[in-house]
Amino acid sequence: MKHQRVSKNSPEGYIEAVDGIYRKTLVWGGNALLTEFKLAGGKKLPSHKHDEEQVGYLVSGHIVLMIDNEKYDMLPGDSWAIPGGIDHSAELVEDSVAIEVFSPVRRDYLPDLELE
Repeated sequence: MKHQRVSKNSPEGYIEAVDGIYRKTLVWGGNALLTEFKLAGGKKLPSHKHDEEQVGYLVSGHIVLMIDNEKYDMLPGDSWAIPGGIDHSAELVEDSVAIEVFSPVRRDYLPDLELE
C-alpha cells in the first residue's frame, strides 16, 4: 500500500458517505489515515462501528456524539476517541467540519487506485 504523504487544500475529492455527510481522505501512512468530514446541519450519522480506532477534533459547528450509549455535546475545539468495535452515531446540530484519524488505516477510505 502506497502512502499519501502530502495533501494540498482543494475543494475536490469529497465523497458523500451518507446523506449530508461528506468525507475526504487527506493523507495516510502505514498505520494511520487522516480524513476531513463536512457535516450538514439537521442530518444524522446512523449508528455504526468499525474495527479501526477513531480520534477526532471538531473544527467548526456543533454536533452531538453518541458513543457506546453515552451522549457528548461537542463544540469547536472539542475532541474524542472511539475504540474500535464500539457503536457510535452523531446528530449534526449545525453545519460542521471535523477532522478524524483512523488507526489502523481504513482501507475502505483509500482512493480506488490504492486498493490494489
